Amino acid sequence: MQSIKILSTAIALVVLSMAVGVTSVRAAPENPQVGTTLLTPLLSNLLNIANTVGYDQFSTVDLTTLVDPSTTATMHFGPYASGSPDSGTCGNYWAEDTYDRHFTVFQNKADGSIVVVEQFKDGNFTTGPVTQPSPGACQTNNPPGGIVVAGVQGSLRGYFVIPMPPGQTLSPVSGSNPNCNAVGPNDGTNMDCTTTGFIDSHFTVACYPAACFVTTFFFHYAAGDQDLIMHEWTNANVGPGNSGDIRSFPV
Repeated sequence: MQSIKILSTAIALVVLSMAVGVTSVRAAPENPQVGTTLLTPLLSNLLNIANTVGYDQFSTVDLTTLVDPSTTATMHFGPYASGSPDSGTCGNYWAEDTYDRHFTVFQNKADGSIVVVEQFKDGNFTTGPVTQPSPGACQTNNPPGGIVVAGVQGSLRGYFVIPMPPGQTLSPVSGSNPNCNAVGPNDGTNMDCTTTGFIDSHFTVACYPAACFVTTFFFHYAAGDQDLIMHEWTNANVGPGNSGDIRSFPV
């Protein structure tokens, strides 16, 4: 677990909407409720940092090194080996994923606001179990339709940004627990690690995904050749949004 670090900024509160004209269908490890929240100084700086260092880099770097420890406290949790089916823009599960979850908790010392960034590192995917619509097949910016065959393998990386509601704090009992699930039968085993399990067991009030949710997400997939006609897919509501595909052939 990392020592506490911090970040400074002085931006007034404004209403943030992360829709940015991109389809809200999430692929990658989970299907979070993508909502809106207040753009606090802490959240604004983290989004600016991600844009500055690059979204791919923000997915893999030690985030505690990117902020000013005199103004922003940080705690790092993980890695936690995980896996899940992966849904594409057409709604079908097109692949199975494995990855390591990392959670970094940021707290602004000036106003107490908290943001959790969950990174998905060292990820891999395998398409299947059958030939089906490709992950980007239902994007409006792609040639109409696409198919991916089973057995295509590749890499993935990405992140969620989850602002905590005002007044939310790490639990004085379980907040520093190094396990993904800090309470309950999986405490100490890190089995079935999920975003919900981490947040709802480490914070004073269980809030995910009803009262705290993902406002920003980014995932990048790459698959090399493997007889594909499209080899990389970005699924995001930042930057260019959804682009590319992992596609064997058109419909």
